[in-house]
Amino acid sequence: MILLRRFLVFQAFLLWQGGFLFYAAVVVPVGTNFLQSAALQGMITQRVTHWLNIFGTVWVVLFAWDAFVAIDPSDLQRRLRQSGVGVCLVLLAVLCWLHCELDAHIDFDLERVTDKRSFRNWHIAYLWVSTAHWVIATVLAALTLRAWRAADRTIPATISPTKDQA
Repeated sequence: MILLRRFLVFQAFLLWQGGFLFYAAVVVPVGTNFLQSAALQGMITQRVTHWLNIFGTVWVVLFAWDAFVAIDPSDLQRRLRQSGVGVCLVLLAVLCWLHCELDAHIDFDLERVTDKRSFRNWHIAYLWVSTAHWVIATVLAALTLRAWRAADRTIPATISPTKDQA
C-alpha cells in the first residue's frame, strides 16, 4: 500500500506540475504565435486552467492522504507537510474563485474580454496565486521525498542480502 500511495502522489504531482509548466512554457507562447492573437490563446487557456485546477485538486487530496498516514521520522517535517495541505487547499479555492471572476469578464460568444482593465487585475492576481501554489507544492514535494527517504531508512530489512546480492 505504501508503494501504491507514493506512486499515486508522484504521478498526480507530475501530471499537475508538468502540465502547468509545459503549458506556461510551451503551449501559451506557441499558441499565441500560431493564432496571432493573445485573446484567442486566452480563450484556450481559460478552458485548460479548469483542468489544471482539477489536477491540482487530485494531487492535493492524494498528498493529504500521504501527509497524514505516512511515517515521517521528523515531527517538524510532518507538521510542515500537513500544514502545506491546508495552504494548498486554500490556494486552490482562491484560484477557483479567481477563475470565476475572470470568466465574468469574458464574452465567450464574441471571444473577447468585456472589461480589459478589470480582467488584467484579476489575471495578475490569478498568476500570483498560481505561482505561490506552485512554489509551495514544489517545497512540499521536496519535503515528501525527504520523508519517504527517512521512513525507508527506519524500516528494517526483511531479507538479508546474500553474497551474490551484496
